[in-house]
Amino acid sequence: MTRISFEYFPPKTDAQREQFEHAHELLSQLRPEYCSVTFGAGGSTLSYTQEAVLGLQRRHDTQVAPHLSCQGGSVEEIRALLDTYRKAGVRRIVALRGDVPSGMAAAGEFRYACDLVRFIRRETGDQFALDVACYPEFHPECDSPERDMVHFRDKVAAGADGAITQYFFNADAYFRFVDDAARLGVDVPIVPGIMPITNYRQLARFSDMCGAEIPRWLRQRLASFDHDQDADGLRDFGTEVVVKLCERLLAGGAPSLHFYTLNRAAATSRILEALGITPETKAEAS
Repeated sequence: MTRISFEYFPPKTDAQREQFEHAHELLSQLRPEYCSVTFGAGGSTLSYTQEAVLGLQRRHDTQVAPHLSCQGGSVEEIRALLDTYRKAGVRRIVALRGDVPSGMAAAGEFRYACDLVRFIRRETGDQFALDVACYPEFHPECDSPERDMVHFRDKVAAGADGAITQYFFNADAYFRFVDDAARLGVDVPIVPGIMPITNYRQLARFSDMCGAEIPRWLRQRLASFDHDQDADGLRDFGTEVVVKLCERLLAGGAPSLHFYTLNRAAATSRILEALGITPETKAEAS
C-alpha cells in the first residue's frame, strides 16, 4: 500500500481552526504515516505551530512532524522547543532554513539548514527522525544546480534521515534529481511533494514565489478555465493532471507521497481515491 503524508499550516482564527480540524478528521481516515505543520517566515507563526502540533498529538492518533526553521528563534528557544516536542511524544521534525523575513539583514543563529540539523542531532541524538527540504527544479536563490545539490548532500551528511521535495509537475525533474543525488552518495528516501490544483491564480502566485515551474502547456490549459464560471472543469482537469503525475512517480519508485493540503481535504481526497487509496483500502491493508 502506498505510504502518504500530509502537510498543514497552523490555524490562527477560530474559523481556520474549524477548517483545520475538519480537514484532519477526514484525511486522518486515510491513515497517513504522519502529518507535518508549517510556520511562517521568521517563525512568525511559531506559537500557532506549537499549539497545532500539541493539539493534534493530544486529540488524534496521528504522528505529527512540526517544521522547525533557522528563523524559528534563538538557540535556547529552539532547545526548549525540542524538549517540549520530545515530552509530548513527537518523533519526527522537518528541519528547514526557512525564509528570511523582508527587512532582516541576516539570518538567525543558524545560517543554513545543515547547521540546524547538526544542532538537533547534537542535542537530541536519534530521538527524532529528521526530514529536510529539497528542490528537483532547484532552489530559486541558488546560483547553480550543482551548488544546490551540494547543499542538499550537506544536509543529509549532517544527519537528515530523509527529504521532502518542493512540489513540481514535471516527473522527469524528480527522477533526474534522485539520480543526481545518488551519484553524490545521497541514499536517504526522497519523497515527492504533491500540490493539488484547485485555483490557478493561487497556484501561479505560489509557484512564482517558490520557483516551482508550471509547464507552459499546463499554464495555458489552467488559464483557459474561468475560475468563477468553470470551477468544476478546473477541478476535474487539475485532479487528472496530478493523478497521472502521482501514478508515474509511484511506478518509477517514489517511496511515498507528501501532499500539500492547504488545510482542505477535498482535493487531496479526490486524488487519493483515483489512486485507489481510500479509508476502506487503508483499513484492509492494516
